[in-house]
Amino acid sequence: MFTPAEASYLRSQMLARLATVARDGTVQNSPVGFFLNDELNTFDIWGQRMGRTKKFANVATYPRVALVIDDLASVSPWVARGMEIRGLAEPLSDLEPPRPYYSREVIRIHPYKIITWGLEKGGAYTSRRAGASSQAKGA
Repeated sequence: MFTPAEASYLRSQMLARLATVARDGTVQNSPVGFFLNDELNTFDIWGQRMGRTKKFANVATYPRVALVIDDLASVSPWVARGMEIRGLAEPLSDLEPPRPYYSREVIRIHPYKIITWGLEKGGAYTSRRAGASSQAKGA
């Protein structure tokens, strides 16, 4: 699903921001760690008390999310790079966590659109559909 440059970038990053929408329409943007699940082509968001978080409740109500992973490669010259993953999230319970201190709940994001900037030579901006369900989900 990812180009070599995208996969390399994702593996070099540890922090992202997850935007979710609450039942009343309030948008929440949360800093999160993420795991790239190569087997399922998903992003998995774990936490110490994930099942009790607002973001977990939000995706149970409204599954469309945006995950942004970005950084500054340089400040002089200014070189920003990153990815935005738009997708459908599912709140899952009773899964084996990747670390002993995480709870057994996870938010699993199935990407339907991938937007990048600054990852390819020359800093190109790219945008494309991703995943088998992208057309069915209205990406």
